Amino acid sequence: MIKPLLIALQLLTRLPVPNTGEVTDQQVGRSLLFYPVVGLVIGGLLVLLAWLTEGSPDAVRAVLLLIVWTLVTGALHLDGLADSADAWVGGYGDREKTLAIMKDPYAGPAGVTVILLVLMAKYASLEVLLSQANYIALVLIPMLARVMMPLLLLTTNYVRKNGMGSALAAHHPKCASQWVIFSCVLLTMMVAGNSGLWLLVTLAIVFLYLRKIMIKRIGGTTGDTLGAMVELSEAVGLMMLALLI
Repeated sequence: MIKPLLIALQLLTRLPVPNTGEVTDQQVGRSLLFYPVVGLVIGGLLVLLAWLTEGSPDAVRAVLLLIVWTLVTGALHLDGLADSADAWVGGYGDREKTLAIMKDPYAGPAGVTVILLVLMAKYASLEVLLSQANYIALVLIPMLARVMMPLLLLTTNYVRKNGMGSALAAHHPKCASQWVIFSCVLLTMMVAGNSGLWLLVTLAIVFLYLRKIMIKRIGGTTGDTLGAMVELSEAVGLMMLALLI
């Protein structure tokens, strides 16, 4: 079980982890079970940083947390968000053109704009949450956003034939993944109460809407749309918790 965890950490973060050596497609698939754990690790680092900077201006703390959050993840999901935004705008409703644009390594105006809007939403929400010392949010949001990936692969076709995403989709341990998702939902309810319920409802709406437009446009999901799901879930989840204060 250690190797799938290391695979998840290597893929989703830039944290130093031991070399995993040769990996099988089955181990890559099982790494999905540890995506929420990676979210908890990221959240733990954010809480530690928030605690160490207590007493500093909340605006500065929010910027610092956002910088660290982005660096720890290597902007992996922001890249997927930008590619998805460019593809949705430039694809003009055409499936093949949308998929082709996602492979373009350059970010267009739509991608840059969406990244800026998401980062602004995160910054403003973090400032509010830090002002209330709501550190639970810093743990729950990264975890729940990464639960979205196995949930999407459980319920949606993966439309590309090659790459890491195809191995994840093909070797996804579906039964175990359902238990992981249920455990994360239960944990959220236990530690956040009514706020946790509203957060789960909000993220469920985000999930259903994004899944719907993915299926309508490309017939399923890709690695880029998985990343977009994570970023948008984090931004909307943070805003929801900030509004509840």
